[in-house]
Formats: sequence, C-alpha cells, structure tokens
Amino acid sequence: MAVAHQAEVRDAKVHPTAIVDSRAALAPGVEIGPYSVIGPHVRLMEGVQVGPHVVIDGRTRIGPNTRIFPFASIGHIPQDLKYGGEPSELVIGASNTIREHVTMNPGTKGGGMVTRVGDNCLFMVGVHIAHDCKVGDHVVMANNATLAGHVEVGDWAFLGGLCAVHQFARIGKHAMIGGMSGVENDVIPYGSVVGNRARLAGLNIVGLKRRGFTREQVHALRTAYRLLFAQEGTMTERLSDVEEIYHDNEVVMEIVAFIRADSSRAICQPRPGDVE
Repeated sequence: MAVAHQAEVRDAKVHPTAIVDSRAALAPGVEIGPYSVIGPHVRLMEGVQVGPHVVIDGRTRIGPNTRIFPFASIGHIPQDLKYGGEPSELVIGASNTIREHVTMNPGTKGGGMVTRVGDNCLFMVGVHIAHDCKVGDHVVMANNATLAGHVEVGDWAFLGGLCAVHQFARIGKHAMIGGMSGVENDVIPYGSVVGNRARLAGLNIVGLKRRGFTREQVHALRTAYRLLFAQEGTMTERLSDVEEIYHDNEVVMEIVAFIRADSSRAICQPRPGDVE
C-alpha cells in the first residue's frame, strides 16, 4: 500500500505510524490515529476521527464528524461466498459513533451493491453490519448486536446487546429488540420483541415516551396494536379494519404500510393470548 505524501494530507492530522494510501481522500479536519490503515478507495469527510489500530478499506465513504474507535474493521469484503470481487460500496453517514471491534461490510451484486448507514447512530463494541444492510438514522446497536445480510433497520430503532437479526428481516422505526433475542421475522414500527426466537412483546413504550410522542398517539398505537394482533379473524381482515378506523393517523398507518409491504420474512407476532 502506498503511503500518502505529507502534501496530500496537509489539512488532516495523520499520526506518523499510520499508513494512508496516496489515493485515499481525506477532507480537512480528519484525524488518523497511530497504526491505523486507510485503503486507496476510502473517502473520509470533514472532521472524521479515526482512532488507533483501525483498518478502513474498500470503496468506503464516511460522513462528517463520525468517530471510529480502536480495532474497528470497516469496508472489508463481505462474508458472503457469492461475492465475486464486484466494486460494491459501504456508505456511512454523518456524526456516527463506531466503537471498538465493530465490523461493517460493503454490498454485493445480489443486494444492490451498497451497504448504507444513516446519521447520528451509535454502534457499541463488537457490532456487525453485514453486506447490503440499510440502517436508518439515530439507530442504537448495543454490544455485539449483529445484522445478517440484506437487513433493513428503521430510524430510531434500538437493538439490545447480543441480539442477532436474520438476513432479509426488517426492523421498523422506533422498534426495540431485547438483548440476546434471535430475530427471524419482520418487526413492526414501534414494536418491542424479545426471546429466541423473538416474539412481539408489545410496543416500545419507553422509546415512544423518550422521543416525545403524545399520549393520544401512544393510545392510538396501543388500540391499533390490540386490533391487529387479536385472535379473531385473519391478519388481512384485521389490517383492513385498522386501516378503515385509522386512515388519517400517520403513526398507525406506518405500521399498516409496513405489514402490507413486500417482504421475504413473516411478521413477528405475539404468542397466543399475550395481547390484552
């Protein structure tokens, strides 16, 4: 790997022991810590801070003011046997915190060629984001939470420590995944799931309160939840009933739209008798 010339990184702060390929792009205000390695196709925007012993490779773009802690491995080839060396990408947004030992992989030909991470997220120690995932804004993934390939995570979702999400599953906005849960089905927006395999355990009431949802919104969500997951009738019938009652309620209709959307996974549901 070619080492960058001092003139090419004069507006960045690069430790003398770091190895930065001369073809990498470092914006003003970038900091690279001791013994870190930056590959030739990496693009670091203004204010990115890379700690010691970090390796960033591949066609990786990292947004402004993102901070990466020691021993993270960002942008290396996917853990997918079907990957054939295609020039896929990893795009990480602004103001993210990426803690120690986090791994993030680029996309593949079979998944749209890009893995995308939003803004203002926190990825705690040991988090893994596999190829072709789409992670929204303000997402928190606790220690050792894992996303398999092609997973979609909505804004403000919280994934507890040691949880694992099956490939192609969808996690809706403001959802909560309990620690050590194995999630193999889609999780509705505002839902809370727990267990192995994870079952829907209600709504993420704590998250809704923290984010300023009104009492009226929470009440509507609770009522719609009971209707959607009641034991009477079919899911199709219950969806139609909820849509008719709440057609002008934005937060409830997000759940309806999520369930109606095409997906290769089933919807995660409560255990029989768990819905009041």
